[in-house]
Amino acid sequence: MIREDLAAAVRASLAALGVEPPLEIVLERPRVAEHGDWSTNVALATAKAAGRNPRELANELAEQLRTAQIPHVAAVEVAGPGFVNFRLRDTWLHEVLRDVVAGGTDGYAKPNIGQGEKVMVEFVSANPTGPLHVGNGWFASYGDALARLFERTGHVVSREYYVNDTGGQVRRFGESVLARKHGQPVPEDGYPGEYVADLGARYDGPDDVTAAGRWAAEHVLADIRATLARINIRFDEWYSQASIEESGAVAEAIAELRAKGLIFDREGATWLRTEDFGDPRKERVLIKSNGDVTYLGGDVAYHRDKFFVRGYDRVIDVWGADHQAQVPSLIAAMEALGVPRGQLEVKIGQMVSLASGRMSKRLGNAIDLSELIDDIGPDATRLLTLLSSVDSAPTIDLDVIREQSRENPVYYVQYAHARIASINRVAVERGVERRPLAEVDLSLLVHERELDLLRTLFELPDVMVAALEERAPHKVTTWVRELADRFHGFYHDCYVMGEGISEELTQARLWLVEAVRIGLAIGLDVLGVHAPDTM
Repeated sequence: MIREDLAAAVRASLAALGVEPPLEIVLERPRVAEHGDWSTNVALATAKAAGRNPRELANELAEQLRTAQIPHVAAVEVAGPGFVNFRLRDTWLHEVLRDVVAGGTDGYAKPNIGQGEKVMVEFVSANPTGPLHVGNGWFASYGDALARLFERTGHVVSREYYVNDTGGQVRRFGESVLARKHGQPVPEDGYPGEYVADLGARYDGPDDVTAAGRWAAEHVLADIRATLARINIRFDEWYSQASIEESGAVAEAIAELRAKGLIFDREGATWLRTEDFGDPRKERVLIKSNGDVTYLGGDVAYHRDKFFVRGYDRVIDVWGADHQAQVPSLIAAMEALGVPRGQLEVKIGQMVSLASGRMSKRLGNAIDLSELIDDIGPDATRLLTLLSSVDSAPTIDLDVIREQSRENPVYYVQYAHARIASINRVAVERGVERRPLAEVDLSLLVHERELDLLRTLFELPDVMVAALEERAPHKVTTWVRELADRFHGFYHDCYVMGEGISEELTQARLWLVEAVRIGLAIGLDVLGVHAPDTM
């Protein structure tokens, strides 16, 4: 692509001037159009080592580049203290169109960064003591979109839900179900939601709080699976916390840490010493004095299983902000077990503000994710949750989302894809067949609306890389919205066919429309949102 061609020319020109090129030639798109299409600061970066004045070196480099006959370059200019700017002919953007079409939805913007790295993304993992609320949905969409980014960039990905089906919260859930079954008040620290009353009416097992709790948790999990499937999220593994504890994995992890001198016993509890691994808490309980395994104890054994039993190269957890204090302890424990720092990542999500009141399954006043899906639809729910960074705390106006207008980002993006399908249907109705791309004169695409679309399509591979490296799927959302906005402008100003539009221009614009369709389809797929043909 053009960046590689320009970098190669800059490297060769520096060598011709007797200047050692840097390992990486940095080329960027100037924010101000007057500065050209591409710019490099390489003269500034190399002048000191070469014993040269930056501005003079930039002038010599520009002169060398002008004689290099670089494809698509119309002019090379020097600006400021030593920036070298390139002005390109529109033909470079026509090559972008060819690249998009050649790659298609399965090949364009698909850099093989991972090269088969085995990655697990564990997300949601809400306690199975009640329906998913809207906050869970925010983290669910983020985790799944992140997994899709990893898949598109050459990683082997597994999605996992960690089922907290043991411990005190399951017993409290069981107590609440049994209380409802027998018409008794729910315990003070129990779960009073109406869904618990329904579970109590259906439960016909023994009056054992653990048995009742696990039975109820299984029924809640079935509801969670169904809710997540509605927003196009499916897990490869539903991993039981009880299975970790019952398998002896916790004891094995503790034994390994004890052998390293990091475990000690105090007041009947088992403690982990983590101060040598950067944990400000310095020590944490793994097994309580009553024998219950703490969240951290289970997590240490669980993550040891992820890395050393199942062999994942990288593990990413998506947690709510209420678990943030545990992150340093878990990372310290895994480093103590031999996991290199950086291979375990924990992304902390902030809660969305959608309505007044706390979101709490225990208090029974949570806003169910299924209710939001019923209200605005699954696609709107998915894209809505990916408009901003997971570590922000957005306030969402559902009245805007319900509208079908430009103010509704979901409708606006999907409507662009539907308009493309409409153009193609009209072409079929009029008997206009798209000729092979090699036979089409793309030089006719000179309108600024057309060129803006191609500039945006060019950026998608870089957006994918940035979104992956920063663990930020919302960057893809931003790009999709920009492409949709520019397409709607093109649709308004540039007729594809009809009176006054030559057959040759129609052919070029049909291929431009196809390239935009490919870009939208790629972006929406990463976000887990459908690309509809009608609205």
